[in-house]
Amino acid sequence: MTPRTLVLTDPLQDYLRQVGLREPELLQRLREETLRLPGANMLLAPEQGQFMALLARLMGVERYLEIGTFTGYSALAIALALGPSSRVITADIDPDTTRIAQRYWREAGVADRIELRLGPAVSTLDHMLAQGKRGTFDMAFIDADKENLLAYYERCINLVRRGGLILVDNTLWEGSVADDSDHDPATEAIRAFNVAVYADARVDMVLLPIGDGLTLARTR
Repeated sequence: MTPRTLVLTDPLQDYLRQVGLREPELLQRLREETLRLPGANMLLAPEQGQFMALLARLMGVERYLEIGTFTGYSALAIALALGPSSRVITADIDPDTTRIAQRYWREAGVADRIELRLGPAVSTLDHMLAQGKRGTFDMAFIDADKENLLAYYERCINLVRRGGLILVDNTLWEGSVADDSDHDPATEAIRAFNVAVYADARVDMVLLPIGDGLTLARTR
């Protein structure tokens, strides 16, 4: 037993994936293709995708909202975990990387369940709120530019139902959040976000050291 989270050495990381990761072949191919692209560091860890998919199943998620699509790995992981009546809305600004996403969604047979909305995510979320979508999503995942984290979070608080779940990626930012000498705008934005969620009485929360840090906030 240990009162601290283990440091994942390379051998331990390999072992974790050997006995703890059940990654469908299609997701593995998407991950491997993505790793050859510029910006591959934006891809979430496969065990994180598996964890999120399990959470979605446990919660019986029917409507899932995602801010930041990239090549569609997380949206596909969630869509594969849910039933045929489920719906995924995912927002991004890049038509090139999302074309890769759409290709894999079609191959997986889930393209009819996933709606991609291209454009600035804040505008996309504001439009949904204006359409009366408040409280209609069971789960949201934020994995986009860090300077707008709080803006995305506040909108998701309104779009996700009471008892729903908001997940936020990269909240440990490769450890930079704990480096007082790092004043990069993205690092500062994540620090401010972490403090704000920690103090937010509207949610139950936990920050998990999985992937690059994953915050879970359950709306009260």
